[in-house]
Formats: sequence, structure tokens, C-alpha cells
Amino acid sequence: MKKHLILFFITLSVHVFAQKEYYELRKYDIPFNAAEASLHHYLETAFIPALNRLGINNIGVFEAYGAPTPKQVFLLIPFKNLAAYEQAIQELPKDSVYLNARKSYDALPPTQKVYDRFTTSFLVAFEGFPKLIKPNFKANLFELRTYEGANEYAVQRKVKMFNTEEFAIFEATGLHSVFFGEQLSGPLMPALTYLLAFESMEERDANWAKFSVHPEWKRVSALKEYANSVSDIKRTFLKPLSYSQL
Repeated sequence: MKKHLILFFITLSVHVFAQKEYYELRKYDIPFNAAEASLHHYLETAFIPALNRLGINNIGVFEAYGAPTPKQVFLLIPFKNLAAYEQAIQELPKDSVYLNARKSYDALPPTQKVYDRFTTSFLVAFEGFPKLIKPNFKANLFELRTYEGANEYAVQRKVKMFNTEEFAIFEATGLHSVFFGEQLSGPLMPALTYLLAFESMEERDANWAKFSVHPEWKRVSALKEYANSVSDIKRTFLKPLSYSQL
């Protein structure tokens, strides 16, 4: 464990001086009897390969556990910087391979609904966790957590709490971090969102239990400067789809 923590701190120190990434997080609501297969075919064979050709990698595709109605499909796109995001917007409409691959998707009749709507959030990575870390193990379960704040200052205090205190506790207790982002646009603002990876629900439950009793967490959570920094927590369990790159 000590060696593992030393490696984590070395990685974190390198991260601190790295350029912060940006993330687009989409949530598709898919109604009953929708043409869901068409969405997956489009994402897998057209959209994601086109982004990969632009150097945008480690794109995550998930569906929510528990079979909610409407069904929920999540797409996570990491951008190295804002220039990469702008390049994607400019280059995709000119990519002939992409345009040809999506023809069947574009030709679907209005009566063949793929999804109701999708919402999107745009986030900037934390100073203390500026780049997405792809799990180095078979992650069968992801946990997406959004912390809302009563105001912008509350969210800023919670971001500071992560940057200065919590990342090391997460690592020590097996909460495998994938990304952390402060929401710049989208629903639920002001808020921050992060993603954790686990091998199973059993591992997830056991490691959150370790976190809740960890002495450093007890110390940090009692600090007055971080009091009332979270007004609500929204949590979604996700399973990666076969073509997800996470």
C-alpha cells in the first residue's frame, strides 16, 4: 500500500502541472420501443471513430443500471483542451468517412424515434486531477456522482476540498478515480461531477465503507471551511457497453 501511494503522489504531482482537460457528458433518454440499436450503431461505427481520428480517445459509453424508464445511455468525451473541442466542431462536418458512415442514421424516418432528447454538460477538469485516468483493470461498474452547491462559492469550496485533501484519501481507500470536472454549462448548475471505477458492486460498497471511517476523511470533513459545500448529491451506477473505450 505504501509503494502504491508513493506512485500515486508522483503521478499526481505530474498531473498538477499538466494542462486541464475538458469533458462533454451526454445523457440520452431512450423511450420504450425506440430504435436504440441505431444510436449504438451510429456511435460505434461513425461518431466515435471520427473523434478518434481527431486524436480524441478514451471515450466512454455506458448505460444506467436498474433498467430505468426511459432508458439512459451516457457518453463521455474527453478533450485535451478547448482547441481540440473547437477542432471537432469544425472538422466533423468535413469528414467524408464520418458523413458516409452516418447516412443510415440520418435517413431514419421521424416515426422511428432513437431517443427523446439528450442533455449535455460541459466540464473543466480540476487543478488537482487535470486529466482522465483510464482504469488499469477490468472495470465492470462505474459510479457517476454529481455534487450540487447552494451557490458558486459552495462548489468552489468543494473543489478546493478535493484538490487539497480528498484525492489521496480516495486512492488510499480504493475509490478509483476516472475524472473530476466542474460544470461550466448544462443542467444542475452550480455543480461538479466525477466518475469512479470498480470491478464490482461488492468492491464499491467495501471501499466506500473504508472511506467513511478513514481518519483523514473524519478530520477533513470536520473542517469549518468546507461546511455546507454540498447541497445535494445525485448518483448513477453505470455499466460500460461493449464498444466503450473505458
